[in-house]
Amino acid sequence: MKKFFALLLALCMVFALAACGQKTKAMSYKEFMDADLDSPVIVETYVQDHQSWWNDQITVYAASKDGAYFLYNMACSEEDAAKLVPGQKILVTGTKAEWAGEVEIVDATFEFVKGDSYIAAPVDATADWGTVDLINHMNQLVTFKGVTIEAYDESGAAFAYKDPEGKTDDLYFKATLGDTTYEFCVEFYLRGNDTDVYKAVEALQVGDVVDLEGFLYWYNGPNLQATGLSK
Repeated sequence: MKKFFALLLALCMVFALAACGQKTKAMSYKEFMDADLDSPVIVETYVQDHQSWWNDQITVYAASKDGAYFLYNMACSEEDAAKLVPGQKILVTGTKAEWAGEVEIVDATFEFVKGDSYIAAPVDATADWGTVDLINHMNQLVTFKGVTIEAYDESGAAFAYKDPEGKTDDLYFKATLGDTTYEFCVEFYLRGNDTDVYKAVEALQVGDVVDLEGFLYWYNGPNLQATGLSK
């Protein structure tokens, strides 16, 4: 119910500004992070990547020069989904939410914005591995260098399928640096089983030392959604 009223308030704010002939003012990343949970937010940002479109919704990884955003199940037509290419500028209206530690925008709508484009360079977050500062990279495209692959479970395998029979879902693995081990994944709707990173994880052996790249999702701790892996 709180989300319903927050979304209603956000829509009312947009309509009120439009009625007054005012330009909608977007928040900075700091203003977004300082906003209360379940409150309406408006951000101007740039598409970096997205998951598969389905049921008039799309989940987008977005970034601006001051921070990154996870736009969960944003309303989107299939025609508009094809236009959400990396670098595309969009104005997003929705509700700030948190799920298992992940700060995101839900119940979102968007409009295309003409003008410049922006693609963020990957941030090397290796030095923050195992520290409280790693959360400052939430939703950014990051790299981790020189991490060691661990056995995923008691079977001793270096990875595990969420769907071991059909192999049409996420792929999980664990990596260690120093005294800290994290569990990561290849998000199937971002990088499917025909992509280089999915195949690279399937080829992993316990003890391999690798460099990783991906979007730093947060699920009760850092949970990189990998887009690249190299030895």
